[in-house]
Amino acid sequence: MTNEEAVNVLIGGADGKHVALNAKMANRHGMIAGATGTGKTITMQVLAEGFSRAGVPVFLADVKGDVSGLALQGKPHPKVDERIESIGIDGFQLRGNPVVFWDMYGKKGHPVRTTITELGPLLIANLLGLSDAQEGVLYAAFKIADEQGLSLLDLEDLQALLGWMSANRKELVGEYGNFTSASIGSIQRDLLVLEQQGGETLLGEPALNIDDLMKVDFSGQGVISIMDVTTVMNKGPKLYSTFLLWLMSELFENLPEVGDQDKPKFVMFFDEAHLIFDDAPKALLDKIEQVVRLIRSKGVGIYFVSQSPMDIPEDVLGQLGMKIQHALRAFTPKEKKAVKMVAQNFRANPELDSVAAITDLGVGEALVSVLDEKGAPSMVERTLICPPQSRIGPVSDNERKTVVSRSPMYGRYEEAINRESAKELLKARADEKMKKLAELEAQQQAEKSREAQAKAAKKPRKKSSGYQRQTATEALVKSLARSLGGEGGRLLRGVLGSLLGRK
Repeated sequence: MTNEEAVNVLIGGADGKHVALNAKMANRHGMIAGATGTGKTITMQVLAEGFSRAGVPVFLADVKGDVSGLALQGKPHPKVDERIESIGIDGFQLRGNPVVFWDMYGKKGHPVRTTITELGPLLIANLLGLSDAQEGVLYAAFKIADEQGLSLLDLEDLQALLGWMSANRKELVGEYGNFTSASIGSIQRDLLVLEQQGGETLLGEPALNIDDLMKVDFSGQGVISIMDVTTVMNKGPKLYSTFLLWLMSELFENLPEVGDQDKPKFVMFFDEAHLIFDDAPKALLDKIEQVVRLIRSKGVGIYFVSQSPMDIPEDVLGQLGMKIQHALRAFTPKEKKAVKMVAQNFRANPELDSVAAITDLGVGEALVSVLDEKGAPSMVERTLICPPQSRIGPVSDNERKTVVSRSPMYGRYEEAINRESAKELLKARADEKMKKLAELEAQQQAEKSREAQAKAAKKPRKKSSGYQRQTATEALVKSLARSLGGEGGRLLRGVLGSLLGRK
């Protein structure tokens, strides 16, 4: 491998010259856009291969199940040979890449999990689509968990904490603000829906260690981590977008500052990128814009893949250095206007009509602009995209199983862990109070027995009025019962009925 190949990622060819992404600028992010069937997936595959050969670990989401072929060697084809000759690629070799398969449901790869605490209230509120009032309740729940040492790992933990908050609402509102049982009940119902969508598989332990996505193999190639999201896209697309946002945030918060280097430390491709921004509240959009702007100093490049650049907020779009635009269809006045706006995203080329070219591009062609060594965008070029060296299309189930079984991550995430957390701690506290109540019941029964024996030894002086003074033990029992509340309170109704003389 020459020095030029080591620091550049070949994209394709235009007018007899190569169009390549300078790896030094790869942490300035990028975008791949175009209508369905125009070649976006192949372009993403080619870039992932190039980064891997340059020693850069890659993460990408497999939305349609058709990029898993990155793991295996491609097959010869006359059209591939024709494209190689047209672009003038020397030393082209059909080969696979080091790949690790991941799957949120653990069926097509290693399971991917994170915890409620790591996800945080902002992302959970967005995932559930909560109102401002409900989001405030969620923030209060996280504060209570933090102050009381309650680990929030999975959905059961959050449900248990919300139930406890509802039962103890009167004691909490003074410190954490007013909230209603109706708001808590609404959040709990949303959590049940999330559970049905598969949220319980994403939320739990062992949580994904982001270092496991940033591996280089023994030959120096960056490992490509492919997360299959075909199932989650059908069940709950917001789970997918929430995971991507969490991953981006985790990298930003945990990676050290490295500045500009010869190549990035890590590259991510987010397919169906519009899902990240759809219906996101302004607070979350501001957070995304901030992370995209600052994460490049951590050596991370983010590449958004969507049908149109208009799917990406303007504040984010303006930070993307590399732009690859496949064909767009324009039949209506609105679509034609959109094409003109897309063309304006490129640095003009006096020899190319970008507006006309966007609708005229063939499959595997694109308008491409990259950053030069000084960080300035190149003039847009009509480019033939390189063919991938790996397989075009998905691997079979047996081939996937073979790759997973040989993975260095095999056995690390397969078995879920359920350690002591909020649910168990709250139950233990309730059990402790139940134990105290049982002891007080025995003490009260003993006191009543002694009183009965003492009364039997004396002759009654007059008819009782029916009123009995409350003993100190009875007062303590009532106090404990009120503090228990919630589930524990319901469990103790039988005990308390006997203890306090109720039927």
